[in-house]
Amino acid sequence: MSLGFVLWPTKFLDDCQATCGDFFTLRPQANRWVVITSDPATVKQVFTGDPELLHAGAGNVVLQPILGSRSVLLLDGPEHLRQRRLMLPSFHGERMKLYADVMRAAAERAIEQWPRGRRFDVLPSMQAITLEVILRAVFGVTEPERVRELSAPLRAMLDIVANRRRVLALALTTGRFGRFSPWARFVEARQRADELLRAEIEARRADSAERDDVLSLLLAARDEDGRALSDEELRDELMTLLVAGHETTATALAWTLERLARHPDALAAVEAEQRAGGTELLDATIKETLRLRPVVPAVVRQLQAPMTFGGWNLPAGVHIGPSIYLLHRRADLYPDPLAFRPQRFLERQYGTYEWIPFGGGVRRCLGASFALFEMRIVLSTLLERVEVQPARGAGETVARRAITFAPARGGRIAVA
Repeated sequence: MSLGFVLWPTKFLDDCQATCGDFFTLRPQANRWVVITSDPATVKQVFTGDPELLHAGAGNVVLQPILGSRSVLLLDGPEHLRQRRLMLPSFHGERMKLYADVMRAAAERAIEQWPRGRRFDVLPSMQAITLEVILRAVFGVTEPERVRELSAPLRAMLDIVANRRRVLALALTTGRFGRFSPWARFVEARQRADELLRAEIEARRADSAERDDVLSLLLAARDEDGRALSDEELRDELMTLLVAGHETTATALAWTLERLARHPDALAAVEAEQRAGGTELLDATIKETLRLRPVVPAVVRQLQAPMTFGGWNLPAGVHIGPSIYLLHRRADLYPDPLAFRPQRFLERQYGTYEWIPFGGGVRRCLGASFALFEMRIVLSTLLERVEVQPARGAGETVARRAITFAPARGGRIAVA
């Protein structure tokens, strides 16, 4: 099972559903069972269920070596609610407008370096944009030299955890082969990243200047008992925002450009709207891309007590995993589901449990508004400055990059 999911992830999921229907069970690791479902009623049941019985933190435990034990993604119960309440104001929809100039400037710098008239992989460029946005808008780093200084070591660590072969090597060599193993190299890269994050936290605590970046807001946040986030909690949340907000958004941007290049009519319509000063179709295009090419294939909850889903009685300790990928391809929700047709999001308002690229319920991604806003700004900036050239063929297949589903060839496009 594991090899099929790593090498041919979408074919593997499609084949499982074709054979088993809306529910099937996977065993990704010893003593870890995951029931995958694409049943809309069950998806709603999971997202609206009692969070004390459905632990998302336990489902995300594989991320602990990267994010740290105090990450909001790994906490459950009262601790998770406390962290979420402290972080949520930093990502309020209205606050996003403050970061528009940062996002636009980062996009402009990247676009200036693009070749003209020949194909190139756009994913690395999108990664550079989203990393700069994280450093400036979230970390509050404004000096260009400091941005470059931080980018290299953080990118080195992110490259390790975003590459499926390196992640597999980490899993196979954890604690083995000493300082020459892939695990040892990852630990070294993580330590360097930790030093940089802790230095930023220390420097910001000593800085009395008023700022509007996310780190400053987190430093000022207090819970109901007047407690602030500790340095350890801040480190883990910054790493969470870096990993979750950088790689995922960059991948979604690359997929959107890859899809537009493969669908000239959709591209022409978005370009015409851009010239007219609108964004409605662009927003629909982003949603359609996240439907057809979700960056994360599923979300997972661990059952803390026996529960019943879709008529199946599941014991405590089993994981239930709503499949974003499979749900988004249901013909009863999305007619002609394999077609890239952004207009479907102008024709119908899809429900909270029908379109779920950011998960749902009390565990819905904190940065969803930030990501969607950043995608709109970056793509609008791009369409203003270059002309994306149509490409032939059906498009790129999906490759698994650690926890994300990315374009197999990096989202190859050409611009004029």
